[in-house]
Amino acid sequence: MKKFRKVLDGLTTSSPGATVSSPSCGSAAGTPTAAPTPKEIDVQETLVSENFQLCKTVRHGFPYQPTALAFDPVQKILAIGSRSGGVRILGRPGVDCYCQHESGAAVLQLQFLINEGALVSACADDTLHLWNLRQRRPAILHSLKFNRERITFCHLPFQSKWLYVGTERGNTHIVNIESFILSGYVIMWNKAIELSTKTHPGPVVHLSDSPKDEGKLLIGFESGTIVQWDLRGKKADFRIYYDEAIHSVSWHHEGKQFMCSHSDGSLTLWNLRNTTKPFQVTFPHGKIQKDGRKESCKPILKVEYKTCRNSEPFVIFSGGLSYDKAGRRPALTIMHGKAITVLEMDYPIVEFMVLCETPYNNEVQEPYAVVVLLEKDLIVVDLTQSNYPVFENPYPMDIHESPVTCTAYFADCPPDIIPILYSIGAKHKKTGYSQKEWPISGGTWTLGSHTYPEIIITGHADGSIKFWDASAITLQMLYKMKTSKVFEKPKPGEGRAAELVEEDPFAIQMVSWCPQSRIFCVVGISAHIILYRFSKYDANTQIVSLEVRLQCDSEDVISPSENENNPSFSETGSHSPQPHHHHQHQHPASPGSRTPEGIKDSIPCLKVKDRAVRVPPGYQSELVIQLLWVDGEPPQQITSLDINSAYGLLAFGNCNGLAVVDYLQKTVILCMSTLDLYGSTDPYQRLTRSPRRNRQSTSGLTELTDNQQSIDMERSKSPTSDHVNGHCTSPTSQPCSAGKPRIPMGPEGPRLTRRGPGRPPFRKAQSAACMEISLPVSHTEESRENSFTRSRSSSVSSIDRDTKEAVTTLQFGESYGRKNDVLPTPCLWVGTSLGVVLLIPMSIPTDQEERMEEPVTMGVSGALLMLKGSVLRFSFLDCMGALIQTPYEVWRDHNAPEDPDRPRRRKLVHFSPSSSQDACGDGHLAVVCSERQAKVFLMPSQSCLFVHNITESSFVLRADVVSVCNSVCLACFCANGHVMTLSLPSLRPLMDVNYLPLTDMRIARTFYFTNGGQALYLSSPTEIQRITYSQEMCDNLQEMLGELFTPIETPEAQNRGFLKGFFGGNAHTFDREELFGEAAAGKASRSLAQHIPGQGGVEGMKVAASGAVGELARARIALDERGQRLGELEERTALMMTSAEAFSKHAHELMLKCKDKKWYQF
Repeated sequence: MKKFRKVLDGLTTSSPGATVSSPSCGSAAGTPTAAPTPKEIDVQETLVSENFQLCKTVRHGFPYQPTALAFDPVQKILAIGSRSGGVRILGRPGVDCYCQHESGAAVLQLQFLINEGALVSACADDTLHLWNLRQRRPAILHSLKFNRERITFCHLPFQSKWLYVGTERGNTHIVNIESFILSGYVIMWNKAIELSTKTHPGPVVHLSDSPKDEGKLLIGFESGTIVQWDLRGKKADFRIYYDEAIHSVSWHHEGKQFMCSHSDGSLTLWNLRNTTKPFQVTFPHGKIQKDGRKESCKPILKVEYKTCRNSEPFVIFSGGLSYDKAGRRPALTIMHGKAITVLEMDYPIVEFMVLCETPYNNEVQEPYAVVVLLEKDLIVVDLTQSNYPVFENPYPMDIHESPVTCTAYFADCPPDIIPILYSIGAKHKKTGYSQKEWPISGGTWTLGSHTYPEIIITGHADGSIKFWDASAITLQMLYKMKTSKVFEKPKPGEGRAAELVEEDPFAIQMVSWCPQSRIFCVVGISAHIILYRFSKYDANTQIVSLEVRLQCDSEDVISPSENENNPSFSETGSHSPQPHHHHQHQHPASPGSRTPEGIKDSIPCLKVKDRAVRVPPGYQSELVIQLLWVDGEPPQQITSLDINSAYGLLAFGNCNGLAVVDYLQKTVILCMSTLDLYGSTDPYQRLTRSPRRNRQSTSGLTELTDNQQSIDMERSKSPTSDHVNGHCTSPTSQPCSAGKPRIPMGPEGPRLTRRGPGRPPFRKAQSAACMEISLPVSHTEESRENSFTRSRSSSVSSIDRDTKEAVTTLQFGESYGRKNDVLPTPCLWVGTSLGVVLLIPMSIPTDQEERMEEPVTMGVSGALLMLKGSVLRFSFLDCMGALIQTPYEVWRDHNAPEDPDRPRRRKLVHFSPSSSQDACGDGHLAVVCSERQAKVFLMPSQSCLFVHNITESSFVLRADVVSVCNSVCLACFCANGHVMTLSLPSLRPLMDVNYLPLTDMRIARTFYFTNGGQALYLSSPTEIQRITYSQEMCDNLQEMLGELFTPIETPEAQNRGFLKGFFGGNAHTFDREELFGEAAAGKASRSLAQHIPGQGGVEGMKVAASGAVGELARARIALDERGQRLGELEERTALMMTSAEAFSKHAHELMLKCKDKKWYQF
């Protein structure tokens, strides 16, 4: 608990911001400035560094680039491996765990130790890992790294502790799962095949033990060779040489037949009685052509042969379709008796697995479902119904249905908002799913005590918006809306539409949501804004369209004197408030601008529907604002947005200027260039540019091509720190952020093709998943092909070369527009890419009738403050250090039936900065954060109380003022991967963690802090990673996570009967320990594989959840370990007895041999 006191003795006013002394990078507070009247700020700060700790909580979405699949039929949990070394383990809803191999090597194969709470993973770096799943956060118990051979296939028989490992050289090794040590028993490829065979059989692609006899191992080689190896006799029982390459093998449960899938699209069935030729060869999709030949088919990559008690067996396979039909989608084929069903998939099939009732491979399998892992989806098909419906997936696997372009995260929402959104979203759910329960139902999960309503919003490339319930570390879709429905569909080949072919003109760049008033606003890539209101009733609405000309034509100004009398922006004409009118604001052209025939001018990028449309309950569009083309140039994208429901105002800006819209009266009340906002107070005293000089300076910077320049070298530089000139070559060069932009667009240079034909307004809208910030490089260097174009300079030394200045952040709120103001008034805070903060006071009629008729007036810019780098965030505190909420209007349904007795009136909630601190007097604190530093100002005196240089070598991507532990702090995410928190108002560093040292720009685009010490980002194009920076949440995380392992009795094997057991072989007398143990097989070569102990042993159990399940799990592990030790003791005793008997026998034989011999015969 620390108290901070600042005494302000006076403020010099030579120039704004000039009085603030900037401390060195490490200091928490700058030198206090002087104020005209002494004033004491007494804030008792409660946050300390012990309140903060950074850790990952949960990952949502579909595993990116999946490679492997496994299922535990007893525990009923599913594991998915990915190319980046991740493993997702899924059970019932709420049981969702993400693990990561430190090496980052792709996962080749996964194998559960069925009902043992463990998982084996084989990775592309030829390492085997054993994961302990008996703790809420799985950990690696053992690893085994193969040095000389590459792993290609693994097989772990049920209830066996010996893992068979096939390699690229064709050898089969055996690993003890308990100790993770190689056995000396090896099946060499040259022993497996006949000595007379001249060619190598290829890598091992299949291993399985015979259902009839566990002592027989079936080995499949890629070339088409199949060998059944007698493990006891160490010899081959039979060898099959087939012409076609083998992809997979599957046994009939009786062990008398097996089926193979081949590269020519055929299935072969082999009978063990006669292995000289296949019992049956079928081409399921190969039709006979007119000339009598079969169609050539694609390889069948996997087949599963599963038997049923009361019906024909199932043969299920992927691939095998004929080559002749171009564009056929990937398919899964289900053959049941004579019926063949082809299930077409939206994406290529990575792997599939048939789920069966029994874990024993020698019993009737009774398949009930098939899990299909696609490249971008997970599907489970119900096999118990003849039409094979799919199960409704309870996990949020469709986040990436359209690429995510922005995110927003709201913790501690109003409690009624989630049920309302869910009830409306539920009406639009798909039907036709299987009626049965989701079969992946393992693990346990309970709603923790530390839960509160949380909502995540994702914006997508197709213009859709999704609301997700993110409470209690789960994720469930609530509601989906499509912003493209506001516009007419572009018709190919017609005018503007010809340039929009194969584009994403509706891609979402930013969202702004007020949960209290339920007003929602989106910014799209086509320089458009859509305002939505929420209603429980459907309605017929006419969408009102406003068109704004926000374009700076200063490059056409010949001399500075001409521009002084011709501001680039003027507002002419009246704005009719009637909602059915389109309001188009025409502006006089600047001197020197020409509009030749055919060049676009004063038209928007998209066409809004001009007819009344029926809208369902939910979010209904009320107003569309579009920026216009000017003289053949497309409008610049919107870089900042704020909306305030209490004021009824919406403000937005781009690299040309600022516009404010009254959305109640549907009028534009301000449209002005950034330079004009200053009036006579421009701190840089800029002149208008000379076009010739600028054209020279932009040469070579207009188009950026591909180069493998290291991002790491450049990522520490701000995108607003190096280059001034050069133009936005891509519409995706603006940040696709939620709420406020993280990487503001700097001032933009002139166009080289100023009077040529207008270029297409869009490129393919890149999702946040693939966007990169293009970092400043020298004139000769080139950037990545799909990167965001460079933003321009914020350095004062280069200001005179560029008059454009982007509006990077906006915030409405009650404040003091001028130093001598006594009472707070509605203000608009404006932050720019040059680190300038402007305050614009506003006059808003308070009476409801007057508000709808009288105009809102915007005052002249008042205060002017300065920071280093682009301004990112504003926030306001009272003089006690508490957060001041922005005023809002309480939600009311505009479409609800009118009550004549109770007319609806606007109910506004205001948080005046002077209302809660009588002891402190009037005034409030303004927190301003830029990409370099944070400052706290006292209003209205505008004196800087605290300053902290956040970073010198990098730049801040995202900054938010958030509430944590009943207090507030400033949370920052830097381009170098650091996550920091600073106390408020003193700006003391509380936490600084190098969280993502190799951060990519997708993360930069989607990082979002929220209250309660939580944050999220898009960790891959398909997955959302949630993290916490709160120590309290880290401590409670174990309670919130689900249990992967629940103690379940292993089902008993069926009674096989006397005759079956007698004639069916001696499957149950096979002792693998006797064959593979060190006593019998010896030790493997040390150079072959290296054992690496893991960190997740019994120590890992200490962090397992307390409670009955955790205790049972621990007790079971302890019993298993005790049993294992007793078993080892028994084995050692038996070995000693055997060796003693052998010694006694040899001694007796020696005694008999020597008994009758004389002494001289020795």
